[in-house]
Amino acid sequence: MVSNRQYADTRVTALPNKGDFCMMKRIATLCCAALLLMASAAFAGQDDAKWIAKCIQDNKDANVPVEVVTKYCTCMNNLMDDNETQSITQWEKTHPAERAKCDKESGWK
Repeated sequence: MVSNRQYADTRVTALPNKGDFCMMKRIATLCCAALLLMASAAFAGQDDAKWIAKCIQDNKDANVPVEVVTKYCTCMNNLMDDNETQSITQWEKTHPAERAKCDKESGWK
């Protein structure tokens, strides 16, 4: 005959109540949303870096320090719409006010 003591450690624990389950769903949903936001931010950062690098390359022959060119290109990129298809060099030709602002902010003379 088997005693009840042998099976004392194999008891079934209580299932989480409905409130706990809802909280777990909310936490999982928030984690998924955070991951999506981080992924989209990473994508935008890579795209911005590509455009800024192209702008720096386009201005490689300018007689100003590379730090100034980098500040200028970053400023111009930040002023452009995220859906813009033109390069920074193309866009600056049709936006003189933005170009003047970034010239001033970057110290380009």
